[in-house]
Amino acid sequence: MKIYTKTGDDGTTGLQGNFRITKSHPRIISYGTIDEANAALGVVLVNSLDEDITKILTEIQNDLFLVGADLSNPNLNDVKNRVTLNMVERLEQYIDKFESELPPLTNFILPGGDNAAAQLHYVRTVVRRAETQVVQLSEKDEINSNCIKYLNRLSDLFFVMGRLINKRKERDDILWKN
Repeated sequence: MKIYTKTGDDGTTGLQGNFRITKSHPRIISYGTIDEANAALGVVLVNSLDEDITKILTEIQNDLFLVGADLSNPNLNDVKNRVTLNMVERLEQYIDKFESELPPLTNFILPGGDNAAAQLHYVRTVVRRAETQVVQLSEKDEINSNCIKYLNRLSDLFFVMGRLINKRKERDDILWKN
């Protein structure tokens, strides 16, 4: 099977359920940014990371693929391949666990420190952009609201994980100087 189909040469793309929409539609932009976040996460994963971090980030890559699948299916009556509240709660559990290893925040921090931490902060910003785009999509089309919740928690988790990687690699958080 060839990778190219030529069906998108007219500026449209196919969705699940045999729908075609323009490639500039907010739905396509939304899950395209999810794909970007997933690819950026792959860059983080080439670093030497603790096993628990690697396991969770790989799990999240699979989740992001599911978020993209969810957003690519406008038929909300089709319940397969949907983001669930359990997925959101799992992220909250990771956040709580990792925050217990960290000193409390007393100042804003800047992205940086260890290479993997800095890359994870970058992925966090891509996820924030994706969240904004998914919210914009939700203002135009009905979507699974769990997608927005998941992305919101995910960016929080990446912030905490960036701090955690720095702590475990004995790198200080870079504090914002006001």
